[in-house]
Amino acid sequence: MGKRIVIWGTGFVGKLVIAEVVKHPEFELVGVGVSNPAKVGVDAGEIAGIGPIGVLATDSIEELVALQPDALVHYGPTAAYADENIRVMTAFLRAGIDVCSTAMTPWVWPTMKQNPPFWLTPVEEACAEGGSSCFTTGIDPGFANDLFPMTLMGLCSEVQLVRALELVDYQNYEGDYENEMGIGREPEFKPLLEHTDLLVMAWGATVPMMAAAVGIELDEITTTWDKWVTDVPIPCIKGTIEPGQVAAINFTINGVYKGETRIQLEHVNRIGPDAAPDWPRGSADDVYRVEIIGTPSITQETAFRFTDGSGRDAATAGCLSTGLRALNAVPAVNALPPGWVTPLDLPLIAGVGTIR
Repeated sequence: MGKRIVIWGTGFVGKLVIAEVVKHPEFELVGVGVSNPAKVGVDAGEIAGIGPIGVLATDSIEELVALQPDALVHYGPTAAYADENIRVMTAFLRAGIDVCSTAMTPWVWPTMKQNPPFWLTPVEEACAEGGSSCFTTGIDPGFANDLFPMTLMGLCSEVQLVRALELVDYQNYEGDYENEMGIGREPEFKPLLEHTDLLVMAWGATVPMMAAAVGIELDEITTTWDKWVTDVPIPCIKGTIEPGQVAAINFTINGVYKGETRIQLEHVNRIGPDAAPDWPRGSADDVYRVEIIGTPSITQETAFRFTDGSGRDAATAGCLSTGLRALNAVPAVNALPPGWVTPLDLPLIAGVGTIR
């Protein structure tokens, strides 16, 4: 058998990955952890919508650690729930079990100054105690904002500006965005992520990572935040965005070097294809784009899609890819020395077992 793994988290991404991992020749799903008491004792396949697979969900970290898997693949919540994420992940790390996660996006680059020591120290101590490693790929999805642009910069002799853009329609997105982004709120409302420090912490870890990758230290990281208000009702899966409410947001996170923005993340998140018609969009809906102005200049656009007839949308495809990045990294993370793992530490992950 392949790598024995435990999955923690059966939310949107976790359920998608469970449905795929049971078919994968390189991984054996030996345990599933949940935080919702209603899911305890339920077959993980039933939770994932694929029928029984013989693995019952549990909220007992001790039971899952006792299985001694090769890795915990962790699909926990955002950094807003840092204490719970740390509790779960460090339990495995102290037991010598590597962790690959999509949660705690600030840990994509642990040395980012916005990471508070009380987030980092428990993980570092657990890795040292267990001789284990911890990798976070992020949920933005991380590879679109670091792996893609860093790979393309390696094809250039000079880069004046590298930009990574997320251009996504949230019309069918069921996650939280009202208080976080202000979508569906009046324009006077100031969402959490409009605060520069919170935005950089939540989404910006890849900016100093890319700077470190090319050997520079940024002067500062700045942000911008724009809102687009609809004048007509816009239906979405969560209800209706009413006239006078925010139906799209556009923010940037800017790495400033020698007084100029040289590294930039830009997100345009809209409700419906007609929202914010003058803002950037891809050649198709729901794409991730990298733009490099340099020698040579490069543009790369990536679209995640299902072509299996299931009717699942692009956002779901992107979420699955995010989850599979963490899963497919397990063998590489297992082979690395203890401690933090970032994309700069990983080899090429080609996806062993994907062609079968």
